[in-house]
Amino acid sequence: MGSYLNKALILYKKYGIKYLIKSCIKKILKYDIKQYNKLCEKKKLSNKELELQRTTDFCYSPIISIVVPLYKTPAIFLREMIESIINQTYQNWELCLSDGSGKDSPIKEVLKEYKEKDRRIKVVYTGEQLKISDNTNKALEIATGDFIAFVDHDDLLTPDALFECIKVINEIPTTQLIYSDEDKITMDGKKYFQPHFKPDYNKDLLNSTNYFCHFFVVDKKIVDITGGLDAKYDGAQDYDFVLRCTEISQNIYHIPKVLYHWRAHMDSTAENPESKMYAFEAGVNALKAHYSRIGIDNVEVTQTKCLGVYRTHYLIDKEPYVSIIIPNKDHIDDLKKCLRSIENTDYRNYEIIIIENNSNKETTFEFYNILKKEEKIKVVYWEGEFNYSAINNMGVKYAKGEYFLFLNNDTEMIDSQCIHELVGFCMRSDVGAVGARLYYEDHSIQHAGVIIGLGGVAGHIFLNTPDDNVGYFARIISQQNYSAVTAACMLVKKEVFEEVGGFDEELKVAFNDVDLCLKMRSRGYLIVYNPYSELYHFESKSRGSDLSPGKANRLKKETELFEKKWENILRIGDPYYNKNLTLDSFECGLRGV
Repeated sequence: MGSYLNKALILYKKYGIKYLIKSCIKKILKYDIKQYNKLCEKKKLSNKELELQRTTDFCYSPIISIVVPLYKTPAIFLREMIESIINQTYQNWELCLSDGSGKDSPIKEVLKEYKEKDRRIKVVYTGEQLKISDNTNKALEIATGDFIAFVDHDDLLTPDALFECIKVINEIPTTQLIYSDEDKITMDGKKYFQPHFKPDYNKDLLNSTNYFCHFFVVDKKIVDITGGLDAKYDGAQDYDFVLRCTEISQNIYHIPKVLYHWRAHMDSTAENPESKMYAFEAGVNALKAHYSRIGIDNVEVTQTKCLGVYRTHYLIDKEPYVSIIIPNKDHIDDLKKCLRSIENTDYRNYEIIIIENNSNKETTFEFYNILKKEEKIKVVYWEGEFNYSAINNMGVKYAKGEYFLFLNNDTEMIDSQCIHELVGFCMRSDVGAVGARLYYEDHSIQHAGVIIGLGGVAGHIFLNTPDDNVGYFARIISQQNYSAVTAACMLVKKEVFEEVGGFDEELKVAFNDVDLCLKMRSRGYLIVYNPYSELYHFESKSRGSDLSPGKANRLKKETELFEKKWENILRIGDPYYNKNLTLDSFECGLRGV
């Protein structure tokens, strides 16, 4: 350990902090690549398993048309791509290639060779240079399959890619869209890196970024309705196409396996992304068009600091009435800070209900007497033992709002738009609750969404991550759906809260907010995490580490109750968290390494 520190000190003194940080990142990246390649080797299908797939007789064996636009593709990459398709264990496919390289195409002879070798390989030539959408559409025109798969000209499919898709289609015949996990492969094809282990269908994450990307398979009937790719969105034509497909598809399936290798330089993250600003601007326009088609016109779409990740801001014409419900026991300084931050927001149509919970200090009640003079504030009294669920259920009885904002007294709203950001999403008919991004006092992440099973029963993803870190594939800064969010700051529709029966009062302290969210999810409502509603949460990082025997027994009882109630999701796994990611840490590390 000492030698590493000495080397770090030498680098720092000689080259400065920026060089030191870059060197550390390279070391970590190499370690991650090594670990991931070990995992790939461990999960690699044996020859026996591949042969078993080749001899599998499916009840339904549709043709999959693999559509590939080509443009002066290096011959070695073109051959490897085609060979990865020829070597599929599922063989009822056709490969539809469009050569948009122009009249002096350097790949003509390679294409001729493969076309003569395999009748399933079809090629269309135009003799002119084509842009990406037009080139892809030319390949689509010669596709006759029941399903369409999209592959880039220098990438690779795993041998079981088509087999896994056909397996899903046979098991769930109503499936219309399929996407898989993916990774990147070095230019020499020897190393895999940056695996993207994705969640199951996540509507709001897709509205933040095209996380579907590769491998993408769609029912031909959907393609016929959408009409192929739109050249107006070149650069983000695949994002526009995916959004249009999801608008008319009812059954979207995610295969949590890497079925696609995306060829890239290992140092591609160091390249200048601004050189492709046109593509990111096209992405903004594609998302705006999506919202317009589904009847949502009150939105602004902007680019985030991570190019290719977008932010949706809902514009509110008329502020709905929000009841802000804050339980409190002493801690008047925290409460004052919380109330002051609410007052400093731009949102005006609210009331505040403070639930007094067995305070001991005289100064607390003196402060309450001052608050009672405020038009927007009510103070109500809870006299029983501490029961977070019962306290908040009592609080809503005094609430007049269309929305309930459950808020801890030790929080502080950072931005003036904090409440607007929550309300905008919650006004959607498909949303039940919206949560915020919360920071500890040292600016590290306290909450960026809740994963069922993480750390045991349920945990906060990206816990303790520095606030300038965007997280695994920019998930910290992406608006998205989760199974649950924390009630330290959670906005809930009144009608949905009442529909699910409020907080479960048997869960006095633990998991009551997670349980509430899961009840909403069971009724078909989405839970949204909006990272642009930001607050400090001054809860101690060490809270809960010194549980007394009485508290430990209560926690055990509530844990058992939660596990019994939600056994199914704990067994199957959280749909918003990939099973290839570990449940033992909070930063989306790999499982099984």
